[in-house]
Amino acid sequence: MSDLYSIPLQAADGSTTSLEEQRGKVLLIVNTASKCGFTPQYRGLEALYNEYQDRGLVVLGFPCNQFGQQEPGGDEEIQQFCELNYGVSFPVYAKLEVNGPDAHPLFVHLKREAPGILGTEGVKWNFTKFLVDREGRVVKRFAPKDKPEALGSEIEQLL
Repeated sequence: MSDLYSIPLQAADGSTTSLEEQRGKVLLIVNTASKCGFTPQYRGLEALYNEYQDRGLVVLGFPCNQFGQQEPGGDEEIQQFCELNYGVSFPVYAKLEVNGPDAHPLFVHLKREAPGILGTEGVKWNFTKFLVDREGRVVKRFAPKDKPEALGSEIEQLL
């Protein structure tokens, strides 16, 4: 298994980073979009983050424009949208791709470790969620329609 924590990422400010500072925490990694029917899930994701961050949960947002062009803005615009409209305080990274030949290595790893329905690896739509345990193992994939409010018990099992 490749090390999830060593995969290079781009922060919203353009700097290079990784998930190393999240090592030992439970992660909920989500591909997000600002103009999607599921966008109000930002509210539920923020609620999960607020409820469980003191116990070791980190929600991580990764904007993606691959589904219906529902994330057309730049990284600064996305940050402002998340903060102003949903009070998002969890980390939201630079926009990336989750499928296809330019899929970010993080999502290649997540999809391989937690395939979707019938073993398909592709991310189906915005707000697909991946739950990662404290050891960096991808333990579950949740569909876009799975509301953040419904994930509490599964998160608690890992905390």
